[in-house]
Amino acid sequence: MFSREESAIIRQEFWTSFGKAFPRKWLLYNTKIKGLSFKFVADRKKAMVTLDLEHSDEIFNQIIYEQLLQLKSPLKNNDLSEVIFDDHFELDNGKIIHRVYVIHKSKFSIHNKDTLRECYEFFIQNMTQFELFFY
Repeated sequence: MFSREESAIIRQEFWTSFGKAFPRKWLLYNTKIKGLSFKFVADRKKAMVTLDLEHSDEIFNQIIYEQLLQLKSPLKNNDLSEVIFDDHFELDNGKIIHRVYVIHKSKFSIHNKDTLRECYEFFIQNMTQFELFFY
């Protein structure tokens, strides 16, 4: 078990190491659509690449989410066959958002250095596919 401080250091090292190993400018928050962002997620139990809808206007979120649902087939055919659409995803802070995501299927923990390389490769492959789909 790690203390809160040790865990914070490990998380920081994880993301720093990812940035150094794969230096690239990702789209992430620069989508030009308010409330729509791409994210890398990694914690003690899972890793994901996500497309989140978090606009303050729920009607806007619903419209964009429905448009994404109409593009589900092309997205699944774009090397993201495992993509999950969730119109009621609860974040750790209790906030409910619309999320389209791919989850890393292999065993992963941000605290286990043996799983990091495979996770980084998962991030690269899936975020690249999400970005290509978005463009």
